[in-house]
Amino acid sequence: MVWSCKTVKPGNAFCFKGRLEIKAACMNYTIKLIDGDMDTSLIVQKWTNESTGKSYSNVFALASRCSFPADIREGQEFYFALDKTTVQNCAVCMMYYPVPSKQLSINVLRGTCK
Repeated sequence: MVWSCKTVKPGNAFCFKGRLEIKAACMNYTIKLIDGDMDTSLIVQKWTNESTGKSYSNVFALASRCSFPADIREGQEFYFALDKTTVQNCAVCMMYYPVPSKQLSINVLRGTCK
């Protein structure tokens, strides 16, 4: 998959650093906010994966399943921006795996925020 061509200038308040915490089947992905000044009402402050019993903080479920790069591995950090404009129209299987209750659409960015 091709990463977004968008680049971010240093000091951009709309750029965030995240880590793919869980890469489960059918793109049931959980992402942790590592760095950036995001509205905390958009993410789950404390969440426990009911399948493993492991707890996570500052996480959200991936809503932009069609555009997330397939080559990002579990545990890998990356930079992203929130995406409120892209319509996601792709086939995704419906297998259940627990994810946080809040979902965000994001664009993975090339480069860093700082």
